[in-house]
Amino acid sequence: EPGVGKSTLLLALAGRLGKKVLYVSGEESAEQVSGRLQRLNISGDQISFTTASEVGSLVQVINHQLPQLVVVDSLQTMASGQAEGSAGSPNQVRAVLAGLIEAAKSTKAAIFVIGHVTKEGVAAGPKSIEHLVDVVLQLEGNSNQNLRFLRASKNRFGPTDEVGVFQMEEHGLVEVSNPSELFLAERHQGAGSCITAVLEGSRSLLIELQALVAHSRLAYPKRATAGFDVNRLGMLLAVLGERAGVKLNYSDVYINLAGGFRSREPALDLAVIASVASATLKKPLPHDLIVFGEVGLGGEVRPVVGAEKRLNETSRLGFKQVLMPNLSTKTKLPTGLELIPVRTVAEAVDWLRY
Repeated sequence: EPGVGKSTLLLALAGRLGKKVLYVSGEESAEQVSGRLQRLNISGDQISFTTASEVGSLVQVINHQLPQLVVVDSLQTMASGQAEGSAGSPNQVRAVLAGLIEAAKSTKAAIFVIGHVTKEGVAAGPKSIEHLVDVVLQLEGNSNQNLRFLRASKNRFGPTDEVGVFQMEEHGLVEVSNPSELFLAERHQGAGSCITAVLEGSRSLLIELQALVAHSRLAYPKRATAGFDVNRLGMLLAVLGERAGVKLNYSDVYINLAGGFRSREPALDLAVIASVASATLKKPLPHDLIVFGEVGLGGEVRPVVGAEKRLNETSRLGFKQVLMPNLSTKTKLPTGLELIPVRTVAEAVDWLRY
């Protein structure tokens, strides 16, 4: 997305690697890039700059300078004389990428290509471009939030289940070493607030999930979410009404994952149920409670993957209780953590009531 920090991240990488770098920009002038380097407090001694927008000309520059790292910003501004169409069209994107791949193979340079995504969140251009490259990274976030998540959807050199968490500050992107503490820094402890544990790559994060239930004046009550799948919310509310007796036919329901976080993980199901029930009953959950588990249409609460990682993070941050499906025999409960096992949604709501 525009403004998320793609150029900032790669400029910081280029400046701190200590390698010979060629920065190719079709969107910014040399003065603008220089100003960005100054803001990031990065020396540009080993960074050369070009505005070459034709891939043939760029390949000639690469062959002449022999940089160790090339950053192309962006793919949609490059064109090839060997293909028809304007810059950014499917034919042009394929031709440009093919030229860059040949240059990478012949010079042994690592080439980073910045691309844009569509409103659906997928890479703009033909799907085949993802098959041509070795690594596909996606930087998520928006200009209204200072958190950024770097995820790999393809990696020929390593795993794709890792995620980098960064915070946008005055001098660029800074790694967040303890994301859970950041997400919980401004926690609201009233009714409708629930802390849950999600897996992002190989790490577990604790985040706050908020629910608001209000009387509806509409013929069809509103269901709205920020960071959570609204269709799954509709399913969970139906389960909550039919299996636990918490009827919301005349109520608007809103769900928010605090801090601009987004997740589609099934482990959030039980936390959504608990937060909505808490908001409906106007009864806050215990401040030292963590909730996670998948919910089925029959109202059953199912185990989720990575339970031990979630429990370890829960214990590390000082939480004392965890509401979840029963542990498997292979999962070890950390010392000092009380397990509150539930088999159904009804059991979870009854525990909250009493």
